[in-house]
Amino acid sequence: MTVEGFKFEQRHGKERVRVARVWKTQQGRHFVVEWRVGITLLSDCVNSYLRDDNSDIVATDTMKNTVYAKAKECSEMLSVEDFAILLAKHFVSFYKQVTGAIVNIVEKPWERVIVDGQPHEHGFKLGSEKHIAEATVQKSGALQLTSGIEGLSVLKTTRSGFEGFIRDKYTALPDTRERMLATEVTALWRYSYESLYSVPQRPLYFTDKYLEVKKVLADTFFGPPNVGVYSPSVQNTLYLMAKATLNRFPDIAYVHLKMPNLHFIPVNISNKDGPIVKFDDDVYLPTDEPHGSIQASLSRLWSNSKL
Repeated sequence: MTVEGFKFEQRHGKERVRVARVWKTQQGRHFVVEWRVGITLLSDCVNSYLRDDNSDIVATDTMKNTVYAKAKECSEMLSVEDFAILLAKHFVSFYKQVTGAIVNIVEKPWERVIVDGQPHEHGFKLGSEKHIAEATVQKSGALQLTSGIEGLSVLKTTRSGFEGFIRDKYTALPDTRERMLATEVTALWRYSYESLYSVPQRPLYFTDKYLEVKKVLADTFFGPPNVGVYSPSVQNTLYLMAKATLNRFPDIAYVHLKMPNLHFIPVNISNKDGPIVKFDDDVYLPTDEPHGSIQASLSRLWSNSKL
């Protein structure tokens, strides 16, 4: 919009709202989630910027309180995606000034513990990779829904190589068909649902889909358990993982993968008397600084999705 001869855009919200929710079954089993919530509102509150008038502002403290109130109202377990949609829908429907809401949530990976071979009724341990979600909802009911994984660390000790790349006077890296391959996958995918009314109503649908996508990504990276699969580059493996995701899940329109190449450097040590450590595909120096940075996106031809 134009304000006093200038182009002006604004938004406001609340970040890093931490909430945990426990559900208990009649049989005594507990379920828990811990979420870090970020809220951004697109609203008509220009007067608060231009003059002494805050009458159209939704206070960020109110946003924080709303997170806890809505968590309390959720009497049944729900996915992080459904909670993001619920919050965003509330803000655009409850406040006439709000035209759009963006809610992003990171779920902390609490996992039920196993004691003496049995799942514990109320005991949990912290896992590794995080489930993330972002819902953008317009007052019209239009929706953009993105899910993802942060921190999926994977490694294989063989069936990886890198050769035939550009060589010049600055190149020192040798060709190899035998190396370790390790990365920490960040994956984001956008669903094809474009309105609040088209979202599946099945309980925990998106939680199940998250677990299924994670399995497809990992299975494609590792290959069959007895022989694995050869990786000629991180780039090729990334593409195959993204393609497998789109092929497996028709309601996913777009996938973005970021896969840093975390290096395991062969160790050779010698002194004037000869070798101390002679590398034989066995002893490595792990390092993530510096590391290769590889990322790419894959989408269906009809999709206009970008992250």
